Amino acid sequence: MIDYPGVDPVLLETADRLFAACCDNRQLLAAEEAGWAKDLWERAAEMGLPWISVPEDRGGSGGGLPEALAVLRVAGRHGAPIPLAETGVLAGWLLAGAGLSVDPASPLTVVPGRDGDTLRLDGGPGPDARLTGTAHRVPWARAAARIVALVGSDDGWQVVAVPTADVGVRVEPDVNLAGEPRDTVHLDGVEPAVLAPAAAGVDPDALVRRGALARVMTMAGALEAMSELTLAYAHQRRQFGRPVATFQAVQQHLVVVAQEAAVVTMAATVAATATARADERAGGGGGSSSSGRDGAFEVAAAKLLANQAAHTATRAAHQAHGAIGMTQEYPLHQLSRRLWSWRKEYGDDRYWTVRLGPLIDAAGADGLYPLIAGG
Repeated sequence: MIDYPGVDPVLLETADRLFAACCDNRQLLAAEEAGWAKDLWERAAEMGLPWISVPEDRGGSGGGLPEALAVLRVAGRHGAPIPLAETGVLAGWLLAGAGLSVDPASPLTVVPGRDGDTLRLDGGPGPDARLTGTAHRVPWARAAARIVALVGSDDGWQVVAVPTADVGVRVEPDVNLAGEPRDTVHLDGVEPAVLAPAAAGVDPDALVRRGALARVMTMAGALEAMSELTLAYAHQRRQFGRPVATFQAVQQHLVVVAQEAAVVTMAATVAATATARADERAGGGGGSSSSGRDGAFEVAAAKLLANQAAHTATRAAHQAHGAIGMTQEYPLHQLSRRLWSWRKEYGDDRYWTVRLGPLIDAAGADGLYPLIAGG
């Protein structure tokens, strides 16, 4: 059973049972074909899982960021094909911080903000505002009821949500390596459903950090599941009259997968704690903080570690499995394809390496060890 500091184990057990019942290999393949798991979404929505960490007075389920991230870790273990992170941890965070409410029934998604995006707010913030442009690699856009974006204006950053059913919205389907929707969204003068100034400290960098933290947590869960699956297979598979887990070469692969999962889980937990503390200092509904620095080092380090672990652990797991790990009927690919996809989202290795450097340099020689050891 998953243990997460300070989070009610009953919540995690309930989420684990739900995802286990709805996310076996056959169901995940069906969801990939359909574009998402609608039945799973409806069951998760009945339990309020997508809106954990969104205040109740804003239409959410209440609870804090640690609870929401812990559920994402459980979802990552099962590869849950629904916009769980996008609806609450990202879209709900943006909307609630801007004083707006979520619809406690409909899935949401968020424009990650990528090079090449051309979103602009014509008419300025106000009744004449219209959203125009193109957003790339928007997760689950075809399944979402609304698309939430952070758009710049002369009056600062604005949180804007547009309905996907609007005639001015055109969704061009695309997928990542795991078959999860990562669509291109074209908007032609769309009237926002809601529009408000973003909370203090919320800007594109804060959104990327929040998205990276969400991906790190799902990657931690996927790595844990990959380690457990690989260990179980190595003990079950026999060669020359004994389990392959008894061979030294295979044991080395098992150790690599297990240690990578442990490192990422630890880093994810530290990053989540730092970000939750920053949220509290910012008043609960905003970004990381008005300075934008709290939790920056922990999130950057955790995402970089998770990105690297996705490569190292996947290689070791597939080597331990041999040919069966490459088959569609065996579930290993559901984890490895997702890990390789998520490592490119909300910052790849180069992105976070470049951002770690200035943070370390600013700490100075005397502050380096305290920064690494204590955040």
